[in-house]
Amino acid sequence: MTDHKMLDLPGRFLLRPAVPDDLAALERLAHERAIGISSLPTDRAALLDKLERSAQAFASEEEASGEEIYLFVLEDLHEGSRIIGTSGIEASPGFQDRFYNYRSEFIVQVSEELGTRNRIHTLHLCHDLTGVTLLTGFHIAPAYARSLAPQLLSRGRLIFMAQQAQRFSDRVAAENPGPADEDGGCPFWDGVGRRFFDMDYPSAEALNRGQGRGSIAELLPQSPIYVPLLDEAAQWALGQLHPVGELPFAILMDEGFDTDTYVNIYDGGPTVEERLQSLKTVRRLHGRRCVDGPMQAAHGRQLVSNGRRADFRATLACHDDESQELALDAAARAALRVEPGDLVLAATLDRELA
Repeated sequence: MTDHKMLDLPGRFLLRPAVPDDLAALERLAHERAIGISSLPTDRAALLDKLERSAQAFASEEEASGEEIYLFVLEDLHEGSRIIGTSGIEASPGFQDRFYNYRSEFIVQVSEELGTRNRIHTLHLCHDLTGVTLLTGFHIAPAYARSLAPQLLSRGRLIFMAQQAQRFSDRVAAENPGPADEDGGCPFWDGVGRRFFDMDYPSAEALNRGQGRGSIAELLPQSPIYVPLLDEAAQWALGQLHPVGELPFAILMDEGFDTDTYVNIYDGGPTVEERLQSLKTVRRLHGRRCVDGPMQAAHGRQLVSNGRRADFRATLACHDDESQELALDAAARAALRVEPGDLVLAATLDRELA
């Protein structure tokens, strides 16, 4: 799979809601060394529970409570509908517990007597992002990393959120992993968290998954942490990315997320946030009438969704910017479950991506 022109054929990839029948495929992904930030549990029962919760959230017509999770899978339709990636949305993190982060700030101290002015970097423990919708679990097979598949896998969630806005916050956030090694070493945790919580990084992460981060945040200092007092390794790690997070982070940066305000309390990785309506894909989203036609006739690429909830489908299509219609061939229409004349939602990808 080295020919990326073949990988990027319009209509090849399909983003859809995960269902319990995807259990075996997601078990495979959970154990794979793939690119991205996977939050998939490796325990079969826990993974099935997550799939069932997601399926219930997509299917529910009741008013959203905020505790819903939405799990998506990405299929390669040219490889027998093989699942090659997954991503998710957590409607309201902190629903049962506060969602803690460090807020990065600078304190300015001035001494007129000494004629000195200091600008000092500080970290403030906060729960500003409690209730803000969280993008989670981006995970893509390595063979597809340089194709357009990651664009659909990440940005397709934003289309779903825009069309189902009443189910989500008007602000969106995403955590990105900081530096950590395979032996469990984590410079930021070792320099900050471990000084107040006698536990190594893997154990702290396991506790976070099991009990939530509130139990650890309660033992962290409530007063500001002065970054210059941290050891060099912890200072270096602050706001840095683990290599597995570089691809999804690059997509989020291109969307327009703010990357400078918050960091994760465990590994110091950047937690990004922005208003949903300010993000590039959402700003570009508009309706187009679906028509029958070949999909290789136009230049550029569009992210295209059928605009539904329980039956949500999204793919990539070609488009001529001057046309108000979107040509989809029979295979693409079948994947999206639309017919000629139906209204679809589309957002243009930048030329350098398409």
